[in-house]
Amino acid sequence: MSLLVTAEQLTSIRAGRILFADLSLSLPAGAVLHVEGANGAGKSTLLRILAGLLRPQSGRVVLFPQHYQDDPDYWRRQLLFIGHKAAVKAELTALENLSIQAQFDGVSVSDPWLALETVGLLGLEDIPAQQLSAGQQRRIALARLWNSSAQLWILDEPFTALDVRGIALLQQRFARHVEQGGSIILTSHQPLSWQPPLLQRLTIAATTEAEVSDE
Repeated sequence: MSLLVTAEQLTSIRAGRILFADLSLSLPAGAVLHVEGANGAGKSTLLRILAGLLRPQSGRVVLFPQHYQDDPDYWRRQLLFIGHKAAVKAELTALENLSIQAQFDGVSVSDPWLALETVGLLGLEDIPAQQLSAGQQRRIALARLWNSSAQLWILDEPFTALDVRGIALLQQRFARHVEQGGSIILTSHQPLSWQPPLLQRLTIAATTEAEVSDE
């Protein structure tokens, strides 16, 4: 089974505090890594390090098989990161945000209306995002997942501001992604109601220790 993510002895220090030290993990294709821990423990920092947005104080991260390491276009196509904030342009409509997201991800949206309907935004497509609720803005950001062909998704608190229906819809999309051989790294304060076939949990303590376990 090929590994999509390998992290070796990662250490992160923020504001003079060790968030985690000597943290190692590996994630194969078709697996889900659920990162848990208290607020401020370093979960978001770890995800940003894994996505290449932050540098650790020590250690290294290798994404995808070795022969893709020097191919930035492959990285762009195969890695999708969605942070804790919705990261939508407030002055643009849901439809316009969807178009920008597709350009950023290097994909085409064959039916944007269907994508918006899927995430429950049909009828709101021409309203500026700043006039929508936090949950509706979150759905605009998450619509990327329905257009994505990336193999690795790194998602920071994807269920934030979603209602029960939105959470169920998102977990259905997760299940389909994993069935197709994709992998997901996510943080969430709530348990997954969907049970992936290969689930890893990583608990970052509010000290310098981290523990990884398989289920």
